Amino acid sequence: MDVADLPGVPEWLPDHLRDDGIEELYPPQAEAVEAGVTEGENLVASIPTASGKTLIAELAMLSSVARGGKALYIVPLRALASEKQADFEEFEQYGLDIGVSTGNYESEGGWLADKDIVVATSEKVDSLVRNDAPWIEDLTCVVTDEVHLVDDGERGPTLEVTLAKLRRLNPDLQTVALSATIGNAEALATWLDAGLVDSDWRPIDLQKGVHYGQALHLEDGSQQRLSVQNNEKQTAAIVRDTLEDDGSTLVFVNSRRNAEAAAGRLANTVRPHLSTEERDQLADIAEEIRDVSDTETSDDLADAVADGAAFHHAGLSRGHRELVEDAFRDRLVKVVCATPTLAAGVNTPSRRVVVRDWRRYDGSAGGMAPLSVLEVHQMMGRAGRPGLDPYGEAVLIASSHDEVDELFERYVWADPEPVRSKLAAEPALRTHILATVASGFARSRKGLLEFLEQTLYASQTDDSGQLERVVDDVLTYLQRNDFLEIEAGELDATSLGHTVSRLYLDPMSAAEIVDGLRDWERGASDSTSASGSPADAQAEPPANSGFTTASELAEDADESDADRDPDDISALGLYHLVSRTPDMYQLYLRSGDREEYEMELFEREEELLGPTPSEFEEGRFEDWLSALKTARLLEDWATEVDEATITDRYGVGPGDIRGKVETAQWLLGAAESLASEVDLDAARAISEARIRVEHGVREELVDLAGVRGVGRKRARRLFQAGITDRAQLRDADKAVVLAALRGRRKTAENVLENAGHRDPSMEGVEPAPDVSVDLNDGADGDASAESTANDDQASLGDF
Repeated sequence: MDVADLPGVPEWLPDHLRDDGIEELYPPQAEAVEAGVTEGENLVASIPTASGKTLIAELAMLSSVARGGKALYIVPLRALASEKQADFEEFEQYGLDIGVSTGNYESEGGWLADKDIVVATSEKVDSLVRNDAPWIEDLTCVVTDEVHLVDDGERGPTLEVTLAKLRRLNPDLQTVALSATIGNAEALATWLDAGLVDSDWRPIDLQKGVHYGQALHLEDGSQQRLSVQNNEKQTAAIVRDTLEDDGSTLVFVNSRRNAEAAAGRLANTVRPHLSTEERDQLADIAEEIRDVSDTETSDDLADAVADGAAFHHAGLSRGHRELVEDAFRDRLVKVVCATPTLAAGVNTPSRRVVVRDWRRYDGSAGGMAPLSVLEVHQMMGRAGRPGLDPYGEAVLIASSHDEVDELFERYVWADPEPVRSKLAAEPALRTHILATVASGFARSRKGLLEFLEQTLYASQTDDSGQLERVVDDVLTYLQRNDFLEIEAGELDATSLGHTVSRLYLDPMSAAEIVDGLRDWERGASDSTSASGSPADAQAEPPANSGFTTASELAEDADESDADRDPDDISALGLYHLVSRTPDMYQLYLRSGDREEYEMELFEREEELLGPTPSEFEEGRFEDWLSALKTARLLEDWATEVDEATITDRYGVGPGDIRGKVETAQWLLGAAESLASEVDLDAARAISEARIRVEHGVREELVDLAGVRGVGRKRARRLFQAGITDRAQLRDADKAVVLAALRGRRKTAENVLENAGHRDPSMEGVEPAPDVSVDLNDGADGDASAESTANDDQASLGDF
């Protein structure tokens, strides 16, 4: 189909597409247009990577906006939101306004009301619905990228419920769902009342195969010689062979540690193939990487990148990942060793993809388990760059003849698994049932079940009784903890329930936080957590157990005299409280950690909020210690321990630290609101702990670090130079500020301007000669728990 023949699109779009080199649509794109995607029809497009899904989305959204509407593009990852924002901003030259929103789950996003296209994660959209964002009802088109992730146990239920809510709010809403090739695309189309484009067409050929011995065995039955030289690993041989054909390689492995080790080894393979110009450019990128963070991970990544290799995983900071992705797309980095995060949608295609590890550790299986066909096919789909490569090759590694046959049967010739809803699980329903009631989508048990009938789960199951049983267990739990009131089948969220929904908290997290704070206030030692599972909530607690529900806390607030001053709550106690909630992914205990943290618990138990479980309660006690380890990381960060020490001490990456800090900020902010809701006088202590962990500073730097552009290291330098708070910075001697900030004039000007200095200009100012600052920035990084080279926190979340 010629772009001039596109129906329903803005007048400027055909010329815009031609300027981008697009004269005709790909076959799947033409099918989508024929199915009515530019005329408001619902559509599911299940097509391979690099086959034109983004243009299908753009056609739907731009035609909807041209009709006077508003479009929403839902992505699974924040990194994808930034990528899509950059793609869509090219339309601003035609008068469209693009907005992106991925954080601040308490906001109703009013500033997005005037945007024509909004890009957001599914969690952000869910929170916007909960917070009654008025512009949500103005949506005329919603596009969901990577919709097959409804199969994901962690994030799938949120996407599923959010789509159901959007379609209920806007009965005429056009829904376009983009998916990888899956085994039951027709089931998604049926659920969404949508037409279906189900295609395996690709713009360039993808050849799949298995390497074994000295040959690459391809799916068409042919073989290519690909020799492994003396002392050479199979992966290195494939990378070398690709480089000799001027191509790039993506290598997928099963853990962060393996990604880093493989990149270090493959750097030796790449180095001889680099030109002098490439070496110089890579050296500059390596220096940028070192500037991102002062950690061993940063140094290791920079060393690899200098030689044309890199690793990529969720433990890296955002800055690290972006530099690696850009260098790989620019063909400077020749090989990237990655965990599956890179297959989850970020645009980084290569000539060859090597799936080195097709098994990974699965705790539920008690050992190593094969990857799903869908996941491996997602990795393979990264092979072949349209316009750059004549073809793409996806290669699995076999260690025996038998394994060659197994890999062909398991992955090369296999169809992806069908996508199945994960909604009928207790943790998912606990959160979404409360939100569904609080936001007015259901006001009775019957209404709630009718709403859930609009989900993918309902369309895939014949056992409605299972969903009803789980729903009833969850309703009982929510009622016992004063989140819901239930009378004669009618459901109503309490004030506390509305607050919890607005804060985007798991109700079990809210119960844990409230109970812990109340336990501290009354100084009790015999209370039991209010966060037991819904299945347990039907049983009455023992008369003397001290079980306290959130409703009882609110009733008791005026009746008990506090035995402790709320301002005496330690930061560690608060960090431990939020670390033991379901919303915080805890650090696990490595070999040898248990004894260390049992001793820590013995020494600091009085600081913790709530009763310590008995060590005979193996699961709960282990979780308590894991939460303590996580809390200690947060405490280290908030006492200015340097980042390199923290990464070594806890076996984490810079990105993990940032993730833990951001989650703690959010949960502590929620704790402030909850304390106010149930009349607990702890807001000041919580606020201070939150600000300290946000900026990574001790108490004396809280005010300084709050000045935009200062941060933890600059705040310490300013403090050492005698500038101790915002007021002093506002009136400070500019020469002293310049010296404290190590002569960086632009930085000093920005900091002074943000502090409200009457004349922030550094023109003619020289650093004060009598000012010196400690290069250690006040960090206490001496005491360190030993970490072995073989230990990392690979279970921190997504690879």
